[in-house]
Amino acid sequence: MVEPRSAASAPVTVLLATRNDAKLAELRRLTSSQGLEVVGLDDVPEFPEAPETGATFEENALAKARDAARATGLLAVADDSGLAVDALNGMPGVLSARWSGRSGTRVERDAANLALVLDQMADVPEERRGAAFVCAAAAAQPDGREIVVVERWPGRLIRLPRGTNGFGYDPAFVPEGESRTSAEMAPDEKDAVSHRSRALRALIPRLTELVR
Repeated sequence: MVEPRSAASAPVTVLLATRNDAKLAELRRLTSSQGLEVVGLDDVPEFPEAPETGATFEENALAKARDAARATGLLAVADDSGLAVDALNGMPGVLSARWSGRSGTRVERDAANLALVLDQMADVPEERRGAAFVCAAAAAQPDGREIVVVERWPGRLIRLPRGTNGFGYDPAFVPEGESRTSAEMAPDEKDAVSHRSRALRALIPRLTELVR
């Protein structure tokens, strides 16, 4: 169990509202020189987590960060992300993880989601296959102070998946300036330029606003 630290304590404890070890490791790398100690949901007492019902990535990220901050008394960080396809009017957007439904394992849902998007894009010409991964990263204090930032990773969708790295829509997404899909990029390459990395890098310098 992690207890909230006072503003004078060092390092400052930051709760990343996730149980994903990869996300925790990434935030720890990004904050290694910031005097922050990053913990995850498995490090704090369990609390009710509200479903993601927001209409935007920002709303969902803020809701998760607020819930975690109020329940634990810690500075909390959360993110929400997904794929926005130009020809689908920005969808699947906040529905990216459940575009084809909620049934099946994570791997099965990922495959079904990707197949559905590619089927919906089957008749879309190359010049209209633009898309972007979008990530909102939010930070919240129990006293109500909060920050949210949004970053995009622009690119396009190809017609047939390629690559085995990554997950979700990665095998069909070619980032701007790249010939490889994000699933063909090495994990450290993707981490350096992805929408999530961009959002966290934009958020981290502003965390000092919330620990004063």
